[in-house]
Amino acid sequence: MPSTAALQLTPQGRLRHFLTTEGLPRDLMIQILDSAAQFLGDTPRDLKKQPLLKGKQVVNLFFENSTRTRTTFEIAAKALSADVVNLDISTSATAKGESLLDTLKNLEAMGADLFVVRHNQSGAPHFIAQHCTPDLAIVNAGDGLHAHPTQAMLDMFTIRQHKGDISQLKVAIIGDIRHSRVVRSQIHALHGLGCQDIRLIGPGTLLPRQGLAGTLHDDLREGIDGADVVICLRLQKERMASALLPSEAEFHRNYGMTLDRLAWAAPDAIVMHPGPINRGVEIDGALADSEHSVILDQVTNGIAVRMAVLCQVMGVEVGV
Repeated sequence: MPSTAALQLTPQGRLRHFLTTEGLPRDLMIQILDSAAQFLGDTPRDLKKQPLLKGKQVVNLFFENSTRTRTTFEIAAKALSADVVNLDISTSATAKGESLLDTLKNLEAMGADLFVVRHNQSGAPHFIAQHCTPDLAIVNAGDGLHAHPTQAMLDMFTIRQHKGDISQLKVAIIGDIRHSRVVRSQIHALHGLGCQDIRLIGPGTLLPRQGLAGTLHDDLREGIDGADVVICLRLQKERMASALLPSEAEFHRNYGMTLDRLAWAAPDAIVMHPGPINRGVEIDGALADSEHSVILDQVTNGIAVRMAVLCQVMGVEVGV
């Protein structure tokens, strides 16, 4: 079985598939960020549309519900003039028992050039990348508890946009660290871009046992002290049933971000959230809507970053 690096990169070092930020070379991350900047306008309506993928077919293959991610991938592909197919898994043959490999081969036979894959099983995009034809590209749009690399890259873009050199920043991430695929991809990307000060904050039941780089904090004030970037993670309600927390209200009392608590961070700290937001749980509405919040910038930047990723895996250079 090929390593992730061998699967993800061509022998020449180009991005072949985009499956994870883990081990992704810094220069490739910078290329993605720089390319995204060329697409970005002041608003989503100002997005610079180009015919770079004209004649290519992009299939959004979502086995797990998503609104923001699927929609931004669709907008990104259409902005590049690609033809887009959104596969409704609930009515597909997969729902009737067809295997993932059979679904893949049937879609290949229909002439797809690129699959954007979201799946509730960790490793599904890797499996597809291992078994697809050589001329088909795979982009991971989130798999199980494993990775969400394009979310991480749009977060890196937003941080760089507002704070500059990521290597010099203190980044605090708060919430369900243990079960988050987003945070895994964020940490790999932050390290790849040189960030040395990453704080992972939450109750002990939601902190990782091992495997994630960063300092662990169960005290919010200690964790966000002097932080330049504060990232709040959504608490998934299904976690409450497993008694990882007594209640959402208790989480908010101890770890919910508010304007008052943000005063513990750096004076010019920015606040981020991958969405969707649970107002009054991980973040107060007043903070989410404040000048410190860059949450809506993350959404806008996500389109440009996904345009850049689609071009990279299709081997298309983005002009200056």
